[in-house]
Amino acid sequence: MFVAAFAALLAALVYVRSMFRGQTKPNRVTWLMWSIAPFIATFAAVSSGVTWAAVPVFMSGLSPFLIFTASFFNKRAYWKLSRFDYVCGVLSALALLLWYLTQNPNVAIVFAIVSDALAAAPTLLKAWRRPETESPWPCVVGVFAPLTSFLVASVWTFSALAFPTYLIGLNILLVFSMSKKKIKTQVVFTKHAFLGKE
Repeated sequence: MFVAAFAALLAALVYVRSMFRGQTKPNRVTWLMWSIAPFIATFAAVSSGVTWAAVPVFMSGLSPFLIFTASFFNKRAYWKLSRFDYVCGVLSALALLLWYLTQNPNVAIVFAIVSDALAAAPTLLKAWRRPETESPWPCVVGVFAPLTSFLVASVWTFSALAFPTYLIGLNILLVFSMSKKKIKTQVVFTKHAFLGKE
């Protein structure tokens, strides 16, 4: 579990380094909301009795917060926001407000997932259209880090495993979006090599 937490921090630092090199341009709406939603999910899980299984979820919020904060220290590391980004941010914040009004841990986690997914939408779209502006390493770690929740959970309940399960699915989708261009290029290269074309 602590290895996964360290890997998440390391991946965040790699992402930040690529930002300062001008390679990666984070969407601030996504990274801000990605930090808030896991923090809420962590609080909701702990309030319902979850202990160590909540650590990976907490770390999934800390790393985005570091990236969001670092984006203000480098003007080149900034993705211009569109109306779509702002709409997703507002809807994401609304989902957090609904969590606050429910005061029910399980419902809170549902709204945290909805909020996180809405926050992910701008970066998912950007990764699909402009994969060169994203670094896959935080997402690669994000696939494996939440798995530790399944290892340390004393009981397999919705409050303990819903958010980690969602994180695994989301990060797989993000990694695929960032890698599809390379996969397509490799497939074309392999096809041409097989057919003997230049």
